[in-house]
Amino acid sequence: MDSIEAAFKDRVSSEVTLEQEGNNRYRVSTPFQFEDGDQLVILLKRISEEWILSDEAHTFMRLTYDIDESDLGRGKRQEIISQALSVFEVEDRDGELLLPITDERYGDALFSFIQAILKISNVTFLSRERVRSTFREDFMTLVNESVASDRLSFDWFHPVHDPQGMYRTDCRINGTKIPLLVHALNSDGATRDATISLLQYEKWKLEFRSLAIFEDQAAITRHVLARFSDVADKQFSSIGGNRERIVNFLSKAIAV
Repeated sequence: MDSIEAAFKDRVSSEVTLEQEGNNRYRVSTPFQFEDGDQLVILLKRISEEWILSDEAHTFMRLTYDIDESDLGRGKRQEIISQALSVFEVEDRDGELLLPITDERYGDALFSFIQAILKISNVTFLSRERVRSTFREDFMTLVNESVASDRLSFDWFHPVHDPQGMYRTDCRINGTKIPLLVHALNSDGATRDATISLLQYEKWKLEFRSLAIFEDQAAITRHVLARFSDVADKQFSSIGGNRERIVNFLSKAIAV
């Protein structure tokens, strides 16, 4: 183990240490941290005749604190994760990240494993523009998975009252006596626009029910949200953590 620790120090950092936690099982301490200051969880353990590095599913567990687990396998998040796994030759085995050490290249393996963990953790720090894009993708994926495509009209506007498309709805769900108008809201501006559209629909005396799904309702300014709440029928504060509730709500709504 002294020679393995020396290889880790030589390739990665002089601050790397090994601490035995059981038979053929060692915790690898490194100076690298997640954004919140927590240490990376890395274990060196021997399985059969092979030494492997493992995070024991810690990395993905951390991500699910802020992101719905199913969303990690969709859109840009999935692209980032898949690329990191491929580039650094790390295996995702039911959420546990694993990297076998070949040809006694311990230092190279640890260096690659750390890079993979850090790259994967970056899905929580996408730029604002990419977060909006991801939210939009998540919204469209959720609706498409819950409702038959022939009942969906995305970016809908009224063809008679509003041929210029000034008052739009992100998705109109058809096939019921009273259509369901769904808004995906990720900013004060989007919430204001949805409020104006719903008020205009009322003015035209359209029959409809409305649903709003926020990226993060807590981020919407209080007075903007208050005005929207006056005209909206149903709201969900976010997709993450509410996916099952949203799916159930849509299932009941389209069955009416």
